[in-house]
Amino acid sequence: MADSLLLLKRGSSRSTWLRARKARSQLILGHRPRRRLRTLRWFGRRRLRRRLLHAQAAGADWREGVRLVSRAAAPRKPKTAVPRPDPRPDVAADLSTSCSAVLSIPPVRRAGPGRALVLLPLGQSFIFSGICRVTCLYGQVQVLGFNISPGQPAQDVYSTYTHARLNVTAVHYSVSEKSKKELKREARTLLRSHLNRDDRRWLMKNFSPLCSVMMLEHLKTSTVNFINSHPGLSYVFLQEVPPFQINLEYFTLRSVGIRREKKKHGLRLTESAFAVMDELVGISCEEADGCPVILVCGSQDIGKSTFIRYLINQLLNSIPCIDYLECDLGQTEFTPPGCVSLLNITEPVLGPPFTHQRTPQKMVYYGKTTCKDSFENYVETIKYVFSSYRREAPLIINTMGWVADKGLLLLIDLIRLLSPSHVVQFTSSRSKYMPDLTPDYVDSMDGLYTKSKSKVRNRGFHLAEFAENLEFADEDKESPVVFTGYKLMSVRSEFVSRKTGRNRESHNKVLRDLAVLGYLGQLQPPVPRPLRPLHGLTPYQVPFNAVALRVTHADVAPTHILYAVNASWVGLCKILDDVRGYAEGPVLLAQTPVCDCLGFGICRGVDMEKRLYHILTPVPPEELRRVNCLLVGAVSVPQCVLKSQRGLEGTLPYVTTDYNFKLPGASEKIGARETEETQREKVHPKPKLYRNTN
Repeated sequence: MADSLLLLKRGSSRSTWLRARKARSQLILGHRPRRRLRTLRWFGRRRLRRRLLHAQAAGADWREGVRLVSRAAAPRKPKTAVPRPDPRPDVAADLSTSCSAVLSIPPVRRAGPGRALVLLPLGQSFIFSGICRVTCLYGQVQVLGFNISPGQPAQDVYSTYTHARLNVTAVHYSVSEKSKKELKREARTLLRSHLNRDDRRWLMKNFSPLCSVMMLEHLKTSTVNFINSHPGLSYVFLQEVPPFQINLEYFTLRSVGIRREKKKHGLRLTESAFAVMDELVGISCEEADGCPVILVCGSQDIGKSTFIRYLINQLLNSIPCIDYLECDLGQTEFTPPGCVSLLNITEPVLGPPFTHQRTPQKMVYYGKTTCKDSFENYVETIKYVFSSYRREAPLIINTMGWVADKGLLLLIDLIRLLSPSHVVQFTSSRSKYMPDLTPDYVDSMDGLYTKSKSKVRNRGFHLAEFAENLEFADEDKESPVVFTGYKLMSVRSEFVSRKTGRNRESHNKVLRDLAVLGYLGQLQPPVPRPLRPLHGLTPYQVPFNAVALRVTHADVAPTHILYAVNASWVGLCKILDDVRGYAEGPVLLAQTPVCDCLGFGICRGVDMEKRLYHILTPVPPEELRRVNCLLVGAVSVPQCVLKSQRGLEGTLPYVTTDYNFKLPGASEKIGARETEETQREKVHPKPKLYRNTN
């Protein structure tokens, strides 16, 4: 062991062959490995030498990687060098060391078509890309902060190329005071109902105390299949990249739908992030009311969303549900973009946003991915959604990444309005300077709509101008609306994003399109039924006089309103006003209402003769009966839906080169000129171009 450490520390001037020759007597290098060593390049030799030395340090045969050498070939070591494994919990660290030494690489075994067994020692991680279903058969594993134990339902895990790769880690679990033989007998009994005899023998041969066994299965969902059906989007879940090493493990994982990834591609959080999460989980579980309000802020592309997913999963390990308030319009987590929503989360979040679109408890369709043009409407929208929070579970608030100039002042307004008990602020050396949002700093600064309250007692914020419209529970109405100070928690981020100043907008546009496609995937029948193109689905028929219309992001003339609605992404909303009574319609709204949004759809066509809208939506009919308003915003239908649907022949509906960009609302970016290539792909506004054939 000491010789191997000395070899690792020596300089690079000596040749690799001489260093390997030093260990020849102990590693038993034969003729074939010596010939292989001569044919490798310098980096290949360096990698092989490192594996040889690590195998020697672990007491393993380098030719098999995970098998122990025989007593005759293994180097003799003092009895005190490696502690004797003890199954008791108080020696978990020793067991972790011994397991990691024996199994330096997690073994993988094929367990049938589209199934694979993975045996993980304590503390080791399995980093992968792709999608699969994870079931823990023995021990305990953790994925993105969520613990999976035997007896729990299988979890669908999405490790996509748009985000950092996920890893499955074997974590410590309680073990009774039993011998290794008794533990193996218990594990064999537990696995008997899941595995055949050969698989159980393989596991028992490599079994060690505190190891975890998980089953990976091939996963197919209608949403994933729908996204993959569009050209160029299948790379999101799995890429055909030349593998680092082609072996039996590679083909086994490929049959599952995943591939092994290097450690540098995996998800990494800093120590400060873990420390903050541990403190927040402890506060949520120990407080009498158990309802802290946690606001997460920081600049864009710094790791806020990843931190929130990890925190949600960590909290779900201890408590049944968490409330989540979405205030980021551009990169929403559970809804299509352009929404402010409040959700009650009871299931773990094990993938990017487009894989877990959910129905909110309260949602307002703002209609734009930024609030720079109408701050007041944005604040009113957040007030309206926040009024539904009943303080029955911890609340996590996600904010925008715009924290400069007016964005910082708006963030100060939100802190005063939402009155968080904890503010988690992300900082990084790569991001722009952002002052520490301490209670004293927020207390002394003026926001966009609020003034400083530095002389208020207990550093409280008396929000008369905001609180008068807030709705509270009956037990809270008697107390005065005075919000106390919060605790600032800083996280130093080392998150490395692929986004740069040049590709940030296009990258965000792709993520927004994927979120819309993930929502539209709910229209597809469940697996294994085949996919149906959107133009082959039967839409709902909505009379003109049954719903009111409003374009939220631009001023559109009444004569052009149907051109703007046709082939557009629409929010299905409910307003308090009664729109019935109009003979023909359409009914137009003079102002954008702040109202409940029940879901989204595509206005597939407009029938001018029968005066009907054809709406395609996954919202159930019982909810659609409440819809009496259609809101059209700047969020558009992805171009791949219009151009790349299966079954389309001849001229593509809605796609034309003859388009008038001078019409208000015709461009996604108001007042911006667009290239000729973009103009050729724009949506045609004529309502009779697309006919309903169903």
